[in-house]
Amino acid sequence: MYWTENADKENKIKIPDDVVDLSFKLDCKCLANDHVWELSQSVQKILPWLADEPQAGIHQIHGAESMNGWNRPEEPDSLIHLSRRSKMTLRVPATHVKKALELEGKTLTVGDNALIIKKAEVKLLSLYEVQFSRYVITEPGIEEEEFLHNAVKELKAINIPPRKLLSGKSQSFTTPDGDVTTRSLLVADLEPMEAIRLQETGIGEGRLLGCGLFVPHKGIKHAKES
Repeated sequence: MYWTENADKENKIKIPDDVVDLSFKLDCKCLANDHVWELSQSVQKILPWLADEPQAGIHQIHGAESMNGWNRPEEPDSLIHLSRRSKMTLRVPATHVKKALELEGKTLTVGDNALIIKKAEVKLLSLYEVQFSRYVITEPGIEEEEFLHNAVKELKAINIPPRKLLSGKSQSFTTPDGDVTTRSLLVADLEPMEAIRLQETGIGEGRLLGCGLFVPHKGIKHAKES
């Protein structure tokens, strides 16, 4: 855990719309637990420009139990069961929204499953002071202290003073180049525009694999419980 004093908060700030999330409804009953690489490749076949857009990202898809305390099943070949409320979310610059909407109505092949992409909703990023990334790429076996030290350096590099950081459980998924190891990271006590900057920029590599992407979180208490 990394902790310093609270920052002052701004109360009324207009949310920038330079980068937004596109939340697509889905028609799919289940996906393989380890579907990350195949999902990314399937999306990029339709939207190849994502690979050249540094602010773009593909959020990983989570199942019906994917709340703050949710963890993937341990077995790579187990299934994630999706509900009608499950979504696939892309983070894209606002200038690319129209092109990204080309996904609507498409059917993606993700492993042995067909993922039908339905209508999307445009969502602005969040000013919320607590932001959470389920997956930040790290080296296998790295200690929590070193992971947080690296996160502090990355936050400083994007002009975000690190005040409160909390790391979580390590998880991994497979790619043709080998396994990718990740840890979750919660960043708290952010100023509103720092929260926006963190969501726009992220931490580390692998945005098209759902890594380093931040979303608002309920808070420190819930993170500790999860």
